[in-house]
Amino acid sequence: MTVQPVEILATVFFGLAVLHTFCVKRFAHWAHRFPPGSVLENLLHFLAETEVVFGLWAAALFLGISATKGSFRDAVAYVDSLNYTEPKFVFVIMVVAATRPVVRLAEALISLAARLIPASESVSFYIAALFLGPLLGSFITEPAAMTLLALLLKRRYFDRGISSKLAYATLGLLFVNVSIGGTLTHFAAPPVLMVAGKWNWDLAFMYEHFGWRAAAACGVSTGLVTALFWKELSGLQVERDSGARIPLWLTAAHVVFLALVVAFAHHPNIFFGVLVLFLGLVTATREYQDSLKLREGLLVGFFLAGLVTLGSLQAYWLKPLLQSLNGNALFYGATGLTAITDNAALTYLGSLVEGISDELKYALVAGAVTGGGLTVIANAPNPAGVGILQDAKVFAEEGISPLGLFLGALPPTAVAVVFFWLLH
Repeated sequence: MTVQPVEILATVFFGLAVLHTFCVKRFAHWAHRFPPGSVLENLLHFLAETEVVFGLWAAALFLGISATKGSFRDAVAYVDSLNYTEPKFVFVIMVVAATRPVVRLAEALISLAARLIPASESVSFYIAALFLGPLLGSFITEPAAMTLLALLLKRRYFDRGISSKLAYATLGLLFVNVSIGGTLTHFAAPPVLMVAGKWNWDLAFMYEHFGWRAAAACGVSTGLVTALFWKELSGLQVERDSGARIPLWLTAAHVVFLALVVAFAHHPNIFFGVLVLFLGLVTATREYQDSLKLREGLLVGFFLAGLVTLGSLQAYWLKPLLQSLNGNALFYGATGLTAITDNAALTYLGSLVEGISDELKYALVAGAVTGGGLTVIANAPNPAGVGILQDAKVFAEEGISPLGLFLGALPPTAVAVVFFWLLH
């Protein structure tokens, strides 16, 4: 197979983008050396925004293709050939799910479950949120679950002066549990969605092979982190939303709009129409609303679009690599590769391999979801979580550290390895 210069260029830029994500904290640190409001300070703060990284390097690839081919026409044709439905969907679901009525409803349901746990409210809510919340992603989609949980955890924990160790342990736990928690169904987790239709994986198959493992892993990981930080969690003051009571009909309307967006997740022309109607409802009921997360949603969509643009040209080395691995090597290889490539892209490439055995199919997807919490780029909902949490009090000075996230995600990833592979 002949490797095209454009593919090599895309791989170089992809590698630089990955390195850039690990340097965002350093850019933020450098920004403080320059006068507030200066051009250099603003530029460095811009480069320190995790969500702009892949979009910037995708723009560099666009210019690189134009320079290589001698015109913008080929670069435009390449971008037009790609499918950006997922970035568009994540943007819309973030805007709808991050509204006060939906967040209040999610908080009420989690609080109801927390009452069944014999512990202080700060501990019981933590357990309920990080165990049940990610599993909810199997029905409302992982991006929606990530958005809701990030907002709730930010107000109740990340903004409450918790330690850096608890913050990164919670962040890693959240990302890993959301990645595996969406596997109870065949339509909510992006890496599963990429293969379910082609491989005929239905609801019964997902529960038998993935669902119970996901629930068990989420429960064990949440229990371990809670036990480790029990004293600190117990000492936190409970922070409730003291806003005005929201009418039941308005909450119901928001749930209907959320359901419509999820139902038409593969039809951007329709779910964008739903969004426009939803914006009308929000404008008419502004006294019960918070500011919409438009900026955060756009940044996350920009990040994922950049990932699609750069990642689509990596098949020349990823596909042969996947074909060369056995079950054990494929599982651990997929877990590791997911940290540097979006897990949905990884499983999509695997679905292109003809004649792949059932064992290898399982190993690929299980590894992809297991490693989905290790980095910001490992799973599509992760940038949504970072976009909401990076302004939290505990991360306010220099943002979220990629190394801190990686270390925080290692223990729950190890638990997921046990349930998804060692006990397979």
